[in-house]
Order: sequence, then structure tokens, then C-alpha cells
Amino acid sequence: MIAITGGGTGGHLVIARAIKEELNKRGIKPLYIGSTNGQDRSWFDNDDGFEKTYFLQSQGVVNKKGFKKILSLFAIIQSAFTCKAIFKQHEVTQVFSVGGYSAAPASIGAIIANISLYIHEQNAIKGKLNTLLKPFSKAFFSSYEKDSPLQNYPVSEIFFDIQRPRDTLKTLIFLGGSQGASAINTLALNMALELNEQGINIIHQTGQKEFEMVKKFYENHNIKADVFDFTTNIAPKLKKADFAISRSGASTLWELCAARVPSLFIPFPYAAANHQFFNAEALAQKGLALIENQNTLDPKKILETIQRVNIKEISDQLTHSIHHAGAKEIVDYILTKD
Repeated sequence: MIAITGGGTGGHLVIARAIKEELNKRGIKPLYIGSTNGQDRSWFDNDDGFEKTYFLQSQGVVNKKGFKKILSLFAIIQSAFTCKAIFKQHEVTQVFSVGGYSAAPASIGAIIANISLYIHEQNAIKGKLNTLLKPFSKAFFSSYEKDSPLQNYPVSEIFFDIQRPRDTLKTLIFLGGSQGASAINTLALNMALELNEQGINIIHQTGQKEFEMVKKFYENHNIKADVFDFTTNIAPKLKKADFAISRSGASTLWELCAARVPSLFIPFPYAAANHQFFNAEALAQKGLALIENQNTLDPKKILETIQRVNIKEISDQLTHSIHHAGAKEIVDYILTKD
């Protein structure tokens, strides 16, 4: 039995889903161990692709101070022993971690139980938990580190299925990540009238907080935009898009690559270790993406920049940035090493 753990945000959870889907293709239903906090439950609570799902009372430690940090650490250790019991009950032999605070109890539990621990790091800059646990892992997968046994990113096959060449800007999608991004929402609204005048369609992921406000803006200006707060099925939206303005969380970035959607990334400046910037920079250095600073966004200049970009050339080159079977390669590795 394999247990998948980690989450908190969509960036972690899409990796968990991709690995789960690959295991399901082989007739294997893994366990999932996540947290009652974050988005874990909303993603996987009723997912019958898992043998069973567990949601524990876990939370982050990094931003805690003093006594609260001690209490959080104690709670993680308690939950780690709970995970050890879960592993014994289900005869778990491997634990696959996608990182995030949700991963701490099961990952530490695997170490305590002497069970093989595999870790996937999504970002160009390692998270603190993954950095701490890397020496104890049997394999550490990363798309950015040269010592990774596999460097392909496990994107769900649906994003390869929807890929198509882009050559003209007919539809622009704004993506603020699973929780939305106020800066991107503001930029979209400041660009909306001009986009509408030029006949460019708008798809806009807003996040829950500003959904009603953004939706009313489009309605008041009679703009027929596709507006939504959040979805776990973003592929149909990307299929329609010719260009994206997006945060640069790893999962979104690589899904855009797989779908061959040229993008301008606006990294979240307060992400841990500024990892979103480094995610985007890795593509920008190859001429495969644009980057803009959140604090210097100019709607007019951004539209002019996008319209000067050779969309077809970038879309064609994105074909080589990521290849199929990232999840398959990881599952093959795990199943053959134990």
C-alpha cells in the first residue's frame, strides 16, 4: 500500500492527484493523509480514487513564535505517531509526500516507522519541510535540481490532451492561483474595457474573496467574461486560452507549459523565499515566458507587450519544456525501488 501526503494549497494537491491518477491506472488505490486546514478536504474528501482519506489536525510551524511554535511541533509529533498506526493498519510500505505543512505528520511518521519516504518538490526553491526531510528520503524529485533522479513534472495527462498551437490572441485568461490574487484582479479590470473593445475574450479566475465584486464589474460594463472563483478542473478553461496572465506557482506554471499556453507571470512577492519568481525565471531565461513585478503593473504597457510577443513561436517551443508521463516515471521509480 502507498500513502500520499501533503497539500494545503492547490499547488501541492495537483501533484497528489496526478500520482493518484497514475496509481489508479494500475489498479492501485492509495491512502491520502492531509490536514483539516487548507484545501485538502475540499479536494479529496469524496475522491473514490483513494482507498481511504485521513484529515488530521495539522498546521504550519514556520510562522509561529514562542510557545505557539512548541505547541505546533508537539501536535505534529503526536500526529506522526497516529500516522504510524495508520501505516500499520493498512500495511503501508511507501509514503509519497508533495510537501506543505499537511505532509509533516505522515512524512515524520514514515521515518519513525522506517517506511520508504519519497518527496516531490514543486518549486525552484525548496520548502523548509522538504529541506529538513530530504536527507531521510529514499528519493527526492525536483524539476529544478540536477541531482534529482527524475526531473520531469507530474502534470495530469488532461493538460497534454488539450494542448494546441496558439498563433493569435483571441482569448486571454487571468489566473490568480487557487486563492485568487487581488493584484491580478485589479489588472484584469483595468485591461477589460480595452480587451473587450478589441474583441479579445476574457476568462478570469478571481478567488472567492473578490468574486462578486469582479463579476459585477463585468456585468455593469456588459462584458461577457467567463468569471469563476475557483475550480479543480481548470483544463477546459486553459483549452480556450491563447495567452495567460498568471501567478507562477509551480503547478499552474507547468500546466500552462503542458497546454502550450504562452504566459506573462506576476510572481506573488511574499511567497516563501520568493520561490514564485524563481519558478518563472527558469522559463523566462529560455525565452518561454514573460515576468512582471506586481508593484509596477501598467495595464496599457502589458497589453502592448503581449501583442508584440510571437505567440506562435513560444507556443511551439513550450512543447519541449515538459513531456508526457511525469507521473508515470515517478510511480515506476517508486514501485521498482521497493
